[in-house]
Formats: sequence, structure tokens, C-alpha cells
Amino acid sequence: REREREREREDPGWTAYMMAGGLAHRLVWVVMAWWVLPMMAMGRTHIVVPCYNEEARLPRQRFLDFTGDEANKDLHFTFVNDGSSDGTLGVIEGLAKLRPGQISALDLKVNGGKAEAVRRGMLHVLTEAKPGHGDAVGFWDADLATPLETIPSFVRVIDTMPQVEMVFGARVALLGRDIRRKADRHYLGRIFATLASLVLDLPIYDTQCGAKLFRATKDLSDALSQPFSSSWIFDIELIARFIKQKGAGAGPACKDVIYEYPLETWHDVAGSKLGFLEKVNALYGLASIWTTYFSSFGSGWPP
Repeated sequence: REREREREREDPGWTAYMMAGGLAHRLVWVVMAWWVLPMMAMGRTHIVVPCYNEEARLPRQRFLDFTGDEANKDLHFTFVNDGSSDGTLGVIEGLAKLRPGQISALDLKVNGGKAEAVRRGMLHVLTEAKPGHGDAVGFWDADLATPLETIPSFVRVIDTMPQVEMVFGARVALLGRDIRRKADRHYLGRIFATLASLVLDLPIYDTQCGAKLFRATKDLSDALSQPFSSSWIFDIELIARFIKQKGAGAGPACKDVIYEYPLETWHDVAGSKLGFLEKVNALYGLASIWTTYFSSFGSGWPP
């Protein structure tokens, strides 16, 4: 230390050099505290789970096991009770008590359908939880046809591919994967997916998988700002809104921000509420989406 003092007296430039070094060192810590550390603290994933009369079949233990794993501490589930007439609300409130901070319940008094439950649930998360930079918001079917263990893979896509804003599960029955789907639903689904792809003018493989994750952005909030016209194919209408929003801006096209993730596992779960009438309404809804968003005499988006 004495030698440093002597050098400071003999060489004023050395003193300036040491002061500059100390300033740079402090500046690095300021940047770390102000920018880097908050970035590391962010990046939470919020999953909305719509529930209607799920008291008997909600796989509650699978949710408890998943959220009890330390590796999933940055995941938060919001269960939305869509005006159920059974004990669904009590079940999800019980889950919230067992996992405070990771599971919460949102009660909608009147049944509005899956689309409205998802929309209001995601808006609730976007406005109440205030996702920060790097956060993601998605929805997952309550029957867990797509296992919860798939969520980290979706999150990894969002984290490592900054250009991606949406990750959609794709039920592709490839060798080496466990995709179990009834034959009639598979072939009808492929026909419907082809029609949806034509309506959207987008080469998308699977629009109806109930596992989707979105980067938390203003575009997402805008796309959810109005109720959907169809409860069962709201996924397609949501994509249509994104297509119109992206087309009106200077950023990348919608097809460049969607990533379809081929699922490792997907099992058709008994008790599906999609009957013949709903399938007919889905076709009508597809025509309505084309008319509203893409035809010359539709109202377009934003309204």
C-alpha cells in the first residue's frame, strides 16, 4: 500500500487510472443491480386452466405433484371456474390453499363457455399479476390430455427463441411418440385443420390442441380485449386477430412468430364435451371468422 502511495505522488496519471478503474467497477455493479438482476428475477409462466363441472375428473394430485417440484417454482396456475353447477369451485379453492403463491382460483358466477373463461382468465393474469419482461401466459386443458411435464419445453422455446411469441402444441402421431387419439376424431380433426389453414392462409398443422403459451405482450392484451364469437374454435379466432394485428404493423408476420411444438405425449381423455352439434357450430364459426376478419365485407380487426 505504501508503494502505491509513493507512485501516486510521483505519477499523477497513475492516480487518475486507479480512480477510473474504481468508477468502472462501481458502474458494473450499478448495471447489475438495475438491469441484470431484475431480469434474472423475472420470467414467470402463468397458466390458465378453464374448468366447468370438473369436480369429479380434475386430476388434482397431478397438479399438486407438479407444483410441489422445486424445478417448477416459477410456474403459476390460475384455475377459472366457469359458472360450474357442481363442486368445482371448492376443489380449485382447496388446491389454492395447498399451494399458495403457485395456484389461485378465479370464480366466474355465470357460465360463459370455454372461450370466455380462457379470455377472462388470461386478462386477469395480464392485469393482476402484471407479467414482466420474459413472462409468458398460456392456457391448458384441465383434463391434462397434454401432460403438465410438457410446459417446461414450451417455456424453453419462449426463453431461447426471442422471435417466437406463441408456442402451440401439435398432436403429430410420429413414431417414437405417444399420441393416442380416436380414429374418427383424428380424421375429422385433420379435415377441420385443413379448412382452418385455408381460412387463415397459414400453414398451421393443429389449431385445436388445448395447450398454448404466449409471450406476455401488448399484442396479446389487444387480441383478448373483445369476447370471441365462437366458444369452441376461439383458438382460430385468436390467431385471426394476431394475423390482422401483425399485418397492420411493421414487425414480423404472424407465421414468423408462431412455433408449433410436436407433443411427445397426448392422450384422448373420456368425457369430452364436444358433441355433434358443437362440431356443426364449429364449421359455422369457421365461416363466420373468414367473413369477419378476411372478407371484403367483414368488420375486420380491431373492430
